[in-house]
Amino acid sequence: MNLVRKHKNSFSPALINDWLTNDWFQAHPFQDKQLPAVNIQETKQAFLVELLAPRLKKEDLQVEIEKDVLSIASEAEEKTEETGRYTRKEYNFSSFRRTFSIPESVDSKKIDALYSEGVLTVTLPKRKETVQEAKKSIRIR
Repeated sequence: MNLVRKHKNSFSPALINDWLTNDWFQAHPFQDKQLPAVNIQETKQAFLVELLAPRLKKEDLQVEIEKDVLSIASEAEEKTEETGRYTRKEYNFSSFRRTFSIPESVDSKKIDALYSEGVLTVTLPKRKETVQEAKKSIRIR
């Protein structure tokens, strides 16, 4: 990354440096928003959905369930600041919506959500009848 302003009409080492250090594997340039990263973990008692949402407030997030679909969303207002020009801007905080199908084994009445240190954790507990108990040997008489 080069913080020095480049002149567009001149051929200089800065242009070569920019070509060599450009991030060619960045997200698609026409992609207008990025979705937050998600981890999904299954334990014996529940599914855990962790959504990375730094710099958001708990009030900015909505967690909803409708017809066996978990929906996590945030509606952010676009703020334009006129304090200066960016030479490179790689993150923004725009609106998003992530949806996930909920398995039938989840007890939808006991779903819980916790937002702490920039991570939203949604706990989807399994129904008692679907929790598999440890293997048990039956003695033959």
